[in-house]
Amino acid sequence: MSTTPTTPTTPDATPDATLDATPGATTAPSGRHPVSIAHLVMGVAFAGLVVVWALITTDAVTGDHVRWLLPVPWVLGGVAGLVGLVASDRRHLGHAGSAGQQQVGWVDAGGSSKMEP
Repeated sequence: MSTTPTTPTTPDATPDATLDATPGATTAPSGRHPVSIAHLVMGVAFAGLVVVWALITTDAVTGDHVRWLLPVPWVLGGVAGLVGLVASDRRHLGHAGSAGQQQVGWVDAGGSSKMEP
């Protein structure tokens, strides 16, 4: 049995420039990606349910207090969803116009807008 190291046969992890949709376009990695609101809501709700379960299991909450504690994860999930939705909307509206205002009307290939009556 040989102990010499072998080279990996996996392809190079560098991105291929030919896969770019627009020729000549370069995009710098920003570290941000779109957030799925549904995943955010269910993640917060699941984390909240784990906390409620831990509180009930350790007898930190007993009796009638449990009935007030059980809806809290769902409310927190809803709040997280609303915050994520508003933050997502604000980010998209900032790209619509030069001053952050949404523009209406048709835009032709030359860039001039044609407003319909």
